[in-house]
Amino acid sequence: MINLGNLSPNKGANKQRKRLGRGPGSGHGKTAGRGHKGFKSRSGSGIKPGFEGGQMPLQRRLPKRGFTNINTIKFSIVSLSQLDSLEEGAKVTSESLIKQGMANKGLPVKILANGEISKAVTVTVEKVSTGAKAKIEAAGGKVVDVETK
Repeated sequence: MINLGNLSPNKGANKQRKRLGRGPGSGHGKTAGRGHKGFKSRSGSGIKPGFEGGQMPLQRRLPKRGFTNINTIKFSIVSLSQLDSLEEGAKVTSESLIKQGMANKGLPVKILANGEISKAVTVTVEKVSTGAKAKIEAAGGKVVDVETK
């Protein structure tokens, strides 16, 4: 009977590794299969990603375009149509939206005027667009300003 104590791989499934640099009798002594001299015989050799044999690599041939602002603030976007699924008179905060899976954790929340809202809700998030604020107040809701960090 086979159990964990007597398991073994099939014959020929496992192959011994090639032991390099272990004397002339091994067949892989002295230069250890690397040949004589040259870049590939050195330690730390190996072609790096992007190396094109001395030709100017693609990432250096292409022009640099655009600008990435490191101070930009990424927001987690929530639509008014998502807020309409909440109950009447609900207090909407960043934490409550994260709990309900409408916003991403770790990002400030911005509410956009996508869709319509018919319920009066109190919104306390980092940013609300002008159109969304107008629609929330038209539905009888309220928008409380919160300072962004």
